[in-house]
Amino acid sequence: MSTLPSTTPAWPEHTALRGQRVSLVPLSLDHGPALADEVRAAGLERLWYTVVPSAETMDREITRRLGLQASGSMRPYTVLDADGRPAGMSTYMNIDAVQRRVEIGSTWLAPRVQRSGLNTEAKWLMLRHAFETLGCIAVEFRTHRLNQQSRRAIERLGAQLDGILRHHQRSADGLLRDTCVYSIVAPEWPTIDTHLRWLMERPRTA
Repeated sequence: MSTLPSTTPAWPEHTALRGQRVSLVPLSLDHGPALADEVRAAGLERLWYTVVPSAETMDREITRRLGLQASGSMRPYTVLDADGRPAGMSTYMNIDAVQRRVEIGSTWLAPRVQRSGLNTEAKWLMLRHAFETLGCIAVEFRTHRLNQQSRRAIERLGAQLDGILRHHQRSADGLLRDTCVYSIVAPEWPTIDTHLRWLMERPRTA
């Protein structure tokens, strides 16, 4: 008698992560109009060293991320502020279910929530979930070598620079990008957890 092949649940499970200043909920096309308004108000799509969808392409970008979710390579989130308003996007991406590694990336936040402590708590929620629930052995962060704001934010989390991938990829405008690769590994998490909790008690910057 034949039996159906066994299946394993998708990893990582896509669940909401909730804190005091921020919540991360699974991305939905329903969030598109509010996210487009945030980008339009701030002109975020004009930043050349990072990729932020324009208001006009927001639904297309959400659809792209949901497609990557369906393929198992991404878990996309909408970032909600303390009032429940969409304020940006973030993801677990480049998911390696075998080695239990993820990258936190494809993140953008509206200027109104930057330097508010929201980003610190959002990253803490994602890191805690990755290490304590998903059992990750490492979490990566990647950013453009010249994106100093992003590099400072990543380093403030306690991540260490693994190296720089020279001419790693070509951006939409044809320019070649050098990518800085940072990581936090599992044995470091207890110390990083203490560090981030301390930062969240006295949030001065995001």
